[in-house]
Amino acid sequence: MNFLEKRILKDGIVKPGNVLKVDSFLNHQMDIALLDEIGKEFHRRFADKKITKVLTIEASGIAIAYPVAREFGVPLVFAKKSKSINIDGDLYVVEVESFTHKNINRVVVSKKFLSSDDHVLIIDDFLANGCALQGLISLVEDANATVEGLGIAIEKGFQDGGMRIRNLGYHLESLAIVDAMDPITGEITFREQ
Repeated sequence: MNFLEKRILKDGIVKPGNVLKVDSFLNHQMDIALLDEIGKEFHRRFADKKITKVLTIEASGIAIAYPVAREFGVPLVFAKKSKSINIDGDLYVVEVESFTHKNINRVVVSKKFLSSDDHVLIIDDFLANGCALQGLISLVEDANATVEGLGIAIEKGFQDGGMRIRNLGYHLESLAIVDAMDPITGEITFREQ
């Protein structure tokens, strides 16, 4: 069992509707030492790749992606969920369905921050149905950049997102893959990796 699985067992809360709350240490209140470990682990897993940018989606993906970008010594770019007045120029745009919020977001990245020269590592906190990852992959492909890999903190292995992304041929690494959760007992079962 790895460091993230242990922390999920200690502080994660299983809720009805396939919800795993990790807000006490990962995506509301953040354990900085844990995030640093996540950054080091993704760096180890993708050390053989030529990474020039780390890409994520706002908001909770940023905390996971920051230490990864720091470990690689490259910029972190995050896709914004809406165009604001301070984003100018040409944009890459894609629509992404959110499992958590049950809505569709139009996400954007400025073309000046993603180019055909980039080798991108996509990072996010959760993988459920894979819509966010597919959207980020589309943004990278629209830029004619290269997707070098995808890193997920927590994958819900009982949903089909991970299988879909892997079947597309991408190198996907998840630090913790949850195979089952029981909201009555709070029991969490992880996949052997």
